[in-house]
Order: sequence, then C-alpha cells, then structure tokens
Amino acid sequence: MENRITDLEIKLMHAESTIESLNSTAFAQQKQIDDLVRRVELMQDYIKSMGKQMSQIADVGEEAPPPHY
Repeated sequence: MENRITDLEIKLMHAESTIESLNSTAFAQQKQIDDLVRRVELMQDYIKSMGKQMSQIADVGEEAPPPHY
C-alpha cells in the first residue's frame, strides 16, 4: 500500500511539473500572438494610409499637360 501511495505522489509531482511547464509555454505563446496581432494591425493601418496617398496621385493619362504645351 505504501508503495502505491509513493508512486502516486511521484506521478502527481511529474504531472504538476508538466502542467507548470505547459502553462509557461502557453503564456509565452499568447504573448507572442498578442504582439503579432498588434503588428498586423499596424501594418494594416500603414497599408490603408498608403492607399489613401496613392489614390491622391493621378494617373499619367489624367494629368493635365504642363503650361508650356
């Protein structure tokens, strides 16, 4: 009976260690995901602002000829 209790205690210690390790890994991964989401949002905002700047530039065919023509 004593051996069974000792074995269970050892298994419990290993399980707790594994859970702690997995928790640490999940926390680090969530931190990376949050950072990547923030970067993607910044890139989307940048691309949108570039699109607005590009839309203000007329196509070559739409531009008026220079005054000396």
